[in-house]
This record gives sequence, C-alpha cells and structure tokens, in this order.
Amino acid sequence: MDLKEIQNLIKFVANSGVAEVKLEMDDVKVTIRTTLEGNNTETTYVQQMPAQPILQQAVAPQTVAPAAAATTPAAPVAEESKYVIIKSPIIGTFYRKPSPDKPVFVEVGSSIAKGDVLCVIEAMKLFNEIESEISGKIVKILVDDMSPVEFDQPLFLVDPS
Repeated sequence: MDLKEIQNLIKFVANSGVAEVKLEMDDVKVTIRTTLEGNNTETTYVQQMPAQPILQQAVAPQTVAPAAAATTPAAPVAEESKYVIIKSPIIGTFYRKPSPDKPVFVEVGSSIAKGDVLCVIEAMKLFNEIESEISGKIVKILVDDMSPVEFDQPLFLVDPS
C-alpha cells in the first residue's frame, strides 16, 4: 500500500461518516479515526509489518530444536529437580541492589538464610524487599537486573542442602 492509496482511504473514510476504520493487509495495518461532530480532526496510524520470509526463518529453527532438545534436557531436569525455585510474588521491576551505589544483595554461590533479602521488586513506585523462605546456596540468578518480572516468574535457583 503506497502513500497515495492511504491518502485516498483517509478521504473516503472522512466523507463516509464512519468514526473508525481498521484495515489489515499482509504487510500493513492502517487505523483511521475521525470525529463525527463536524470537527475535521483525523488520526491515522500506519504500521508496517515484517515481511513473511522473516517469519518463516524464525519458525524453521524452532521445528528442528524440539527434536534435538527432547533427548538432552533429561539430565539437567533431573539435576535441577533438587533445587528450589524462588518465584516473584508480584509484578514489577526486578533489582539486585537496594540502590545504584550499593552492592548486590546476593551473587551466585552466596549462602542465604531464611529471612535474608534476595532482591527488590518495584511495583507502582513502591520497593518491595523479597526475602528468602529457605536456607541454602544461590545456584543461579534467572533474571537480569532492572528487568520487568511477572507474578510467579522464577527469580533464583537455590540449593537447599
């Protein structure tokens, strides 16, 4: 869809009296909103979608990977089953430090006790300290610093032994 076709579409929608039109084609999404109260305000959004061959390239490796992955994860799953996963109790932004100029709460290999602060999650401008519910050793940190996290998303892998 070229610029001339989009301009013609805008004129057609403005003259038809329709408040909003959404048009989706293979590689373009167009949304046109107009006001019906005699105001001549028009809002047009044009979004170019990626070409189809790119999607096929992204899908092709995924179909090959599960067949190979089906045989290899057996050992890591058995190994990780002895670890405890500490999950996010809330949605927010994950921080490993209490403030930018302070050291991180825990590192991989750190020993933790029940009640130790592991990280801070910011939700609606409130900083919530996330405390450990178990004692053990941090095996892996599963989230990058300053990343958004979802409810129940794994944050840490802990070896309780």
